[in-house]
Amino acid sequence: MRHIFAALLIAALTLPASAAQVPQSAAQVQLTFAPVVKRVAPAVVNVYARSVVQTPMNPLFADPFFQRFFGASPEFRQRVQQSLGSGVIVRADGVILTNNHVIENGQDIVVALSDRREFKAKVLLADSHTDLAVLKIDTKGEHLPTVDFGDSDRLQVGDLVLAIGDPFGVGQTVTMGIVSALARTQISASDYQFFIQTDAAINPGNSGGALVTTDGKLAGINTAIYSRTGESIGIGFAIPANLARRVVEGALGGGIKLPWFGADGQPVTAEIAQTIGLARPGGVLLKNVYPGGPAAGAGLKTSDVVVSIDGVDVEDMQALNYRIATHKAGDTVKAHVAGNGQPRDVAIKLGLPPESPPRDETLVSGRNPMAGAKIENLSPAAALDLQMALTAKGVVIVSTSPGTFAARYGFQQGDVIRSLNGTEVHSVGELVHALNASGGHWSLVVERGGQKLTLNVDG
Repeated sequence: MRHIFAALLIAALTLPASAAQVPQSAAQVQLTFAPVVKRVAPAVVNVYARSVVQTPMNPLFADPFFQRFFGASPEFRQRVQQSLGSGVIVRADGVILTNNHVIENGQDIVVALSDRREFKAKVLLADSHTDLAVLKIDTKGEHLPTVDFGDSDRLQVGDLVLAIGDPFGVGQTVTMGIVSALARTQISASDYQFFIQTDAAINPGNSGGALVTTDGKLAGINTAIYSRTGESIGIGFAIPANLARRVVEGALGGGIKLPWFGADGQPVTAEIAQTIGLARPGGVLLKNVYPGGPAAGAGLKTSDVVVSIDGVDVEDMQALNYRIATHKAGDTVKAHVAGNGQPRDVAIKLGLPPESPPRDETLVSGRNPMAGAKIENLSPAAALDLQMALTAKGVVIVSTSPGTFAARYGFQQGDVIRSLNGTEVHSVGELVHALNASGGHWSLVVERGGQKLTLNVDG
């Protein structure tokens, strides 16, 4: 029944308006997506990621209170975790695109082709900021079927799309739907949040699979769903193919280095538009312009409104960052700008964010509340990676290792250490020295989300 519906819909869309009411021949009624699926499906694979995690045998002795006062050391046991997802072969020599969260922390990654052959996979690149990963399998010279990249900027709401993957591990499955919306942001699956929304059924296991157009081109990588039960309710999200192509190019070219705009801002609401004299809400009101950055070099200033990039409207900073991320350092983009006078077009030459001061990435060790935290100096490059304000300065936590003091005391990625025992912290070296010279008392002031938190520890 669904095939008949699809056939009727395709026939209606391809016929002139005067003849679009009913199919005009038996051949039109029999139209299906089978030829597209037959060509594309062999290039969609299953991805298994196996990891070994340690869990305390007795959670009581994992508590830092018992460790500090009773000298108890937790005993751990190993447990195997396995995640299941999908992937897309994008080069015939075995280059595969999937989601980062599918293979994250995996020690053994296996790719299963549609013909059931299995290969050990090597990770060429795993990027948490875009939630994309690029794998490589050794085909021993065999050319595998691939899916060609489409131009995701040409998608329109209402376009028919197919989602191909392995939901729930039941085997390769194809679902049909339409593009429900474009430029969805605030989905929290990626730092460069700009998603294609579709009602094609996407379920657990579909992550990393292909969202394809009806001509068999890759429109996006299925990534997330909105659901309270974990099952599809018709709201799925895919990372656009144009960003995925950049990530693959980076993986094959020595690493992904996304350019930066050199400014950040906020969406222009109706209230803001009225205040600054714009005819309608829309665009990004610049709040910070980094001196010497690409935006500043093009003459942009705070209170300017960036309405579009290369002719495509941007409604918030995530959409603007996405438009920049699809380019390379050295490219020039055209921005339409309003505010501070007459609307104008400006050319912005993109570059890489500076790493000044150097990151000096360090894993804190020893017996102190921050042991197990990875820290670094803030710079525009570090701030961009962590999606923080470009002007942020100080020492920031990049990550914490599970089961360590830092994790148990609740330190989080993006926490900025402002002071220790009443002395301001300006660099990684200062913080490490102060932690080790504290004399058993640590009074830490941490900035998180614009709020300052205090932690006092004695031990």
